[in-house]
Amino acid sequence: MKVLVVEDDRVLADLIVFTLRREEYQVNLAHDGEAALQQWRDGRPDIIVLDLNLPKIDGFTVCRRIRAEDDTPIIMLTVRSEEDDIVRGLEWGADDYILKPFSPRQLVARIQSVLRRAGRSYAPAVYSVGDLTLDSNRRELRFDHDKIVRLTSLENRLLRYLMINKGHILTHEAIIGEVWGPEGGDRDMLRQLVRRLRRKIELDPSQPAYIENVPGRGYGLMTPEP
Repeated sequence: MKVLVVEDDRVLADLIVFTLRREEYQVNLAHDGEAALQQWRDGRPDIIVLDLNLPKIDGFTVCRRIRAEDDTPIIMLTVRSEEDDIVRGLEWGADDYILKPFSPRQLVARIQSVLRRAGRSYAPAVYSVGDLTLDSNRRELRFDHDKIVRLTSLENRLLRYLMINKGHILTHEAIIGEVWGPEGGDRDMLRQLVRRLRRKIELDPSQPAYIENVPGRGYGLMTPEP
């Protein structure tokens, strides 16, 4: 499921993105109303988490313009607690309204609830490279004649990111940001995570065929030679 987060507070935006990626959502981020509309048109997210007090174009206008074209579920996220603002947001097409401050668990629960009401099921996210097939939602890896291995949440996020970008070397910083979020990990933690994942997917972890390491640059997922 793809979520578009629209929030001009950079610290809060990073927290929301980290929370949702931890729950296996694909997240795009915009910091103003113009960027929000552009990302909505380009990416067609399954749901939008929309702040109201935005630069360039405010959240009410963003909501109204989207509603004129599409029924993408929208959750408004704001410090405005006046009843008139809440009613206005709902009348203009918002599906839910969350007041700041809020808990990450509350946000996730409200997103899931809105998606259920909208009839947008959480479709399996399945990726394949060579003999590896990952069901990211179930955190299950299938290989070697249907052998199934369970992955931890971190292993799942790492392998999914490598599979999406198969054949490319990703920098340490890009991988850390995707797996742990802003300021949530470091190279030593990444090295340990790669080591654990290799034990699960490689026939010989000391001579890996899938996860390639380029010293000083990063890691990539390659298709083994026949």
